[in-house]
Amino acid sequence: MKRIYSYVLRFDDGAAPNPFWGICTLTICKPAIRRTAGVGDWVIGTGSKNSKLKDGNKYDLSDSLVYAMKITEKMTLEQYDKFCSKKLKEKIPSWYNKDWRKRMGDCIYDFSNQNELNLRKGVHNESNIKRDLSGNNSLLSTEFYYFGGEPRIIPENLRRIIKKNQGHLRIENADLLFDFEKWISRFEKNKIYAEPQLGHEFKIASDLELTSKCSNRNKKILEEQDIEETLC
Repeated sequence: MKRIYSYVLRFDDGAAPNPFWGICTLTICKPAIRRTAGVGDWVIGTGSKNSKLKDGNKYDLSDSLVYAMKITEKMTLEQYDKFCSKKLKEKIPSWYNKDWRKRMGDCIYDFSNQNELNLRKGVHNESNIKRDLSGNNSLLSTEFYYFGGEPRIIPENLRRIIKKNQGHLRIENADLLFDFEKWISRFEKNKIYAEPQLGHEFKIASDLELTSKCSNRNKKILEEQDIEETLC
């Protein structure tokens, strides 16, 4: 049975999900979804009621889709590290790179030393390790739709897929899934329609500010429980 995992993407900064380099990945944050979602399932992030965009203003995007990814591969974090080292090096954070997308790399955990796990310099710091690792896996997609700062309004007949509060919604309703796939297929897949809503902040932020922004935002989400609701 295919499912949809839906949640409110409160901070769309390009790290989680990371839509760059031809593969959309969810490797940090959202540990409950990363533990349970499988190949063939969808993960979708909808906007928040106070989404801050490039113009500095906040908008109610709670009825809009920021991204959707159909999981085409699922790896342990260690497997993902090896995969990135061989085939997807752009996802390994290059902290001082002028290309801000490479600074946002989500392959931040280095398993090459069998005796010790190392944290690469990236968007998360030591305070995020426990939560990140509790997700166990990285979710990869070569069938994704990323709208970022230009989210698409979700049709009325699909509004039930929107999670209204913290945690996530697991949707097992076959009719809803069919209608969602029919709607999303109208868009061009594997395309980044717009930059992340908060991407502009990371183009101008200093090294310390960059880590603090993402890490502190993750701490706020840490205080929320990973509650799962099911819609059958």
